[in-house]
Amino acid sequence: MELYGGGRNSGVVEPMPGYVELISRGSTVMLGAYRDCKSCGVELSKKTLLDNALITWVEVGLFFVCAVMWTLTRRGLTACLFQPVARWCQLKPRCAAKMPESAWKLCFYSMSWSYSAYLLFCTHYSFFYNPPSVFYGWKRGMAVPADIALAYLIQSSFYGHSIYASIYMDAWRRDSIVMVTHHIITLALITFSYAFRYHNVGVLVLFLHDVNDVQLEFTKLNVYFKTRGGGYHPANSIISTLGCISFSVTWFWFRLYWFPLKVLYATCVSSLASVPDIPFYFFFNCLLLLLLLMNIYWFLYIVFFVVKVLTGQMREINDVREYEEEEEEEEEPLRDGSVKYRSPVQNGLVKDKHL
Repeated sequence: MELYGGGRNSGVVEPMPGYVELISRGSTVMLGAYRDCKSCGVELSKKTLLDNALITWVEVGLFFVCAVMWTLTRRGLTACLFQPVARWCQLKPRCAAKMPESAWKLCFYSMSWSYSAYLLFCTHYSFFYNPPSVFYGWKRGMAVPADIALAYLIQSSFYGHSIYASIYMDAWRRDSIVMVTHHIITLALITFSYAFRYHNVGVLVLFLHDVNDVQLEFTKLNVYFKTRGGGYHPANSIISTLGCISFSVTWFWFRLYWFPLKVLYATCVSSLASVPDIPFYFFFNCLLLLLLLMNIYWFLYIVFFVVKVLTGQMREINDVREYEEEEEEEEEPLRDGSVKYRSPVQNGLVKDKHL
């Protein structure tokens, strides 16, 4: 097979393709690879898995330890910091119930995205500017650089925690099932890309996705804080509006423009040029395509939100994924003079909260 871009270790930066080139060349290369794979099957997959996958029991143990650590850290911060801040600021009960989740995710994603940006722009790695270079010098069982291995440990353990958190800790939304599926696919991508030493691709994927989570949670926090202490705070409203605009733009730019044209083109086309017999070629590309489909699915929520704002159906910034019963707080006086509020849907159930 002719090497694309001047060879597997070429120092030439290849221009980023367009959507048409991605679809035409990517489909052609994948169909050609499928036709050439005459011996593909379950037995070959088992052999390829055993020959190429490399994860030690120490790494598996660290994954579970860190996943539990994230869960305990979130519970500790929620009880000792986030909930006291919500009470001190006198947030509405509905906002106070959801604020700790957004605060926790903002803290994590700010840290993880900053570290990914550091790897891509403050070190010698050139994956962002030259995505095909993620496969230059690839070797079976090659050593993973310590800085990238740390990023993988942080991210994999967090998504392990997030599968549990989405079911038992987070507010339940219309897309929660899709969110759990997203976490499972992301964890599978992280695990297998590490085991097969596609870690360079993983760093680029994480960088392109985490930035939107930072903006989303920051915007939601400002939504919660704009009505606090019995008053309305226009500064938080303005920030939430600007954050929403920024989130919408970067979602398209990072996840629907850069992700397919940088990552998918590199994994579909450039990977076979650098490593003609690259293992689990179809498996990884199918997972990445599923990730792209979920990005498109969530982008439809963004479009739906923009349409509601432009048509006057929504006057305040809000999460259109929330269930309708979250939009209204019902008060019911109790015998002891206190008030009972219906809290947001969580874990599929509506729980009562006594104040």
